[in-house]
Amino acid sequence: MSQVDNNPFAFSDTNKRYHTYDYYLRKRFGHKIAKIPLDCGLSCPNIDGTVGHGGCIYCSGGSSWGQTRRVLPLEEQYRQGTKIMNAKWQTNEYIPYLQAYTNTHTSPENLEKILDQVSNFEGAVMIDIATRADCLENEKIEVLNRISKKIPITVELGLQSANDETARKINRGHPFSVFEDAFYRLRQGAPNVKIGVHIINGLPNETAKDMQNTATCVQKLHPDILKIHLLHVLKGTLLGTLYKSGKYTPLEKDEYVKIVCDQLEIIPPDVVIERVTGDGLGDLLLAPEWSRKKVSVINDIDKELVKRDTYQGIFYKSN
Repeated sequence: MSQVDNNPFAFSDTNKRYHTYDYYLRKRFGHKIAKIPLDCGLSCPNIDGTVGHGGCIYCSGGSSWGQTRRVLPLEEQYRQGTKIMNAKWQTNEYIPYLQAYTNTHTSPENLEKILDQVSNFEGAVMIDIATRADCLENEKIEVLNRISKKIPITVELGLQSANDETARKINRGHPFSVFEDAFYRLRQGAPNVKIGVHIINGLPNETAKDMQNTATCVQKLHPDILKIHLLHVLKGTLLGTLYKSGKYTPLEKDEYVKIVCDQLEIIPPDVVIERVTGDGLGDLLLAPEWSRKKVSVINDIDKELVKRDTYQGIFYKSN
């Protein structure tokens, strides 16, 4: 019997023992949908002085894609992105992804203008918005609620860690209580909006227990989507300086694989796992070197779950 036939996890039609984003999109839309990263030209409150300066210690500024597209109008960014994705996947339906920096760090009026424009892009079937919990005032949640009645919306919130001491060390700019408050206000004020949460494994001075505690907090929040990231050390960041001076040591590959599997085992099975690792930014990556082989990391996570004979949510207990 194949691993697919022998897979005990309900939200899968492959060998994957966690609820992949690909599976979610295929079940929702009937086929593969491509995400198109966009840069709205907005800033981050942790960079422009609203909350702080310098950004989080691992941040190289926005995203690599956004850095090169910032000068282009949104519609041209989208057109170029859809052309690339259509050639790769032969699809004509897309998710405009407002990725670079903090995409609700603007006035409610400008946020509505941006979302109205993006919602009318040809082939757009959903909008994905990356932002911070401290940029979700009630007026903006009202905008998200209105737009979500016209087109599906996902809002991605960067948690990274539920540990307030870690948040201070990485210069996140707000405690976990602010994240919780924004999460529940968004859930109540815009019930049609899907909520995604980002966490990072390998943050400075965090133990495996700390990372598992973050997963436990995510479990209790019960978001719709979860992204699990590995902390990448990038050139030009404060983290990069700490790494070069020997004050930060990245996770080893086997450590990371074990931690991710431990986390997956307690996450509710209906939560979509959009990522179990991420891409290092090419020449900017200082460490860990093993993270360049993303497919290998994902394969090792799959193998570890099979070895354990476990799957996402096996130890989850609903309240």
